[in-house]
Amino acid sequence: MKIKKGDTVLVISGKDKGKTGKVLKAFPREFRVIVENVNLRKKHMRRRGPQHQGGIIEFPAPVHVSNLKLICPKCKNPTRVGYAFEGEVKFRRCKRCNAKFK
Repeated sequence: MKIKKGDTVLVISGKDKGKTGKVLKAFPREFRVIVENVNLRKKHMRRRGPQHQGGIIEFPAPVHVSNLKLICPKCKNPTRVGYAFEGEVKFRRCKRCNAKFK
């Protein structure tokens, strides 16, 4: 999976099309990631003791990686991701400007 935790991504399809956000968590086996402020869901929670407040809680749900495009930190454009090698080290790179990703 080419998108990792900490990457900035653009949503290219679905109800949140056009939104950008940071990847909070990745689930590589399911090819899904959680992006902040994207695909928000509401859950009605019952009060669980004096510490835990009840009510309606909003939380981000996972999004499939096929609906996302990575934003290059150098050229600031949505881009596809490629791989390159420096010696034996494999790293991700931008297909537009060939910049390395962290």
